[in-house]
Amino acid sequence: MSPRPSPPAGSSDCGVLLHPTALPGSPVCGTLGAAAREWIALLGRERVGVWQVLPLAPTDGTGSPYSSPSGSALNPWLIDVDDLVAEGWLTPTDRDALPGARSPDAGRLNPALASERATTLGAALRRGWAARPAAAKQAFAQWRRRQAPWLTDHCRFMALRRLHGGRPWWEWPGPLAQHQSRALRLLERDRGEELLEEALLQWCCERQWHRLQSEAAALGVRLVGDLPFYVAHDSADVWAQPGLFSLTLDGRLVAQSGVPPDYFSATGQLWGTPVYCWWRHRLSGFRWWLQRLERQLSLYDLVRLDHFRALQAYWRVPGEDDTAENGAWHPSPGGALLQRLWRRCRRRGTLLAKDRLPLIAEDLGVITEPVEQLRDRFALPGMKILQFAFDGNDDNPYLPANYVGDRWVVYTGTHDNATTLGWWQSLDEESRRRVEATVGAGVTAPGWQLLELALACPAELVVVPIQDLLELGDEARFNVPGTTEGNWCWRLDRPVSALEGALFGYGAMAARCGRAPLAAGG
Repeated sequence: MSPRPSPPAGSSDCGVLLHPTALPGSPVCGTLGAAAREWIALLGRERVGVWQVLPLAPTDGTGSPYSSPSGSALNPWLIDVDDLVAEGWLTPTDRDALPGARSPDAGRLNPALASERATTLGAALRRGWAARPAAAKQAFAQWRRRQAPWLTDHCRFMALRRLHGGRPWWEWPGPLAQHQSRALRLLERDRGEELLEEALLQWCCERQWHRLQSEAAALGVRLVGDLPFYVAHDSADVWAQPGLFSLTLDGRLVAQSGVPPDYFSATGQLWGTPVYCWWRHRLSGFRWWLQRLERQLSLYDLVRLDHFRALQAYWRVPGEDDTAENGAWHPSPGGALLQRLWRRCRRRGTLLAKDRLPLIAEDLGVITEPVEQLRDRFALPGMKILQFAFDGNDDNPYLPANYVGDRWVVYTGTHDNATTLGWWQSLDEESRRRVEATVGAGVTAPGWQLLELALACPAELVVVPIQDLLELGDEARFNVPGTTEGNWCWRLDRPVSALEGALFGYGAMAARCGRAPLAAGG
């Protein structure tokens, strides 16, 4: 894709965090179809210039997009079937035979049903493939070759995972677990139809996303994505290139990721993903990392780097441990990696104004001076969360009065927080008084009052979760960290058209605070 026009560094903008799975108007799961197009049109009409999403990758068994079986694939749950029927890729009979076809257009996402639906959709696309016109087959073949660095192993991995009953790759038969060429050739001979199904799912999903990209560009709406720092142990990336990760020869963890004990957790957080063998990444010129980052930058205008601090130093925990207590900090070559990415983006004309990388640093938590220096060396905006600002300390870094400069992205809350209404309801009286003293009024609409505080601050971008615009409580919370039940499943219970009043109010408030999105086309 050609480079998108970008606003000057330091310009003010505003946006909404809404993951596509939460869109209404389709059974089982939100999609990239009519509701997504209507959402982008609404953002453009109300001059809200940014749509932020969570990772669009396939999810793990709990529905989390942060622990994906692929670092580059898209989630086939998001494919809009009605659009495929309209384009002739499926028949109405195919659509009506999909699991959940008659599910109600509301309620919570069911990950198991969404996965079953995607598998059945892949089979339907493959059955109709022979009848597709030659031009479509040629376009698909060209796309498949271009995406080969990640697509080939993704398709193999997903087919093998089904073949072996969902068991992790290190429990597969030796030649397949070891990614041996002869075993993979036999797989392609014997399971070619399943590999085709996986590739068709990815192609259809990417075509629908690229269509949304084009519509967003025409309306002056920027798309902000999210890239997890680590990849799942049981993923195509680790299976295909185990030497890039801290593993034994039989695939077990030598060292795993996490963060150390802190005020919130006496044992720290243990994530169970393999840490990187950084010396091997250096030897390859960071090829795997650069391919991964460039893939994300082809999908979005800006990418939020989750757990940015691990680019400076990462918490390394012994692979057999079941808490993060015995870990230690180890240096990361993040500066060298970002410098290589900067050079490549500069050659390709994809830097932002003032030669900035199109990245946002998720720099939350206990951040050291070296992490801040790395962020500032590349002029990356960091993050501020207003829900964190009211602990009573005058030097709290999340208080707008303490922001230094404008290179920040400010959120009322994130997908990992309570909704702002839920947060407000949980506060004690002293904390509530501190909030009211900061906003300068009694709090009657906490989501909107925190949003107005954010919009009035000097940050270059303000993002609000859709739940806060709609003043929803914790029944609409998207994720509770450290839990595995009931997350990632919330969906809007109203059509996109019913959001117009909230978006109109948001755009008007942003304009009063001097914020304006990038004009369409420039």
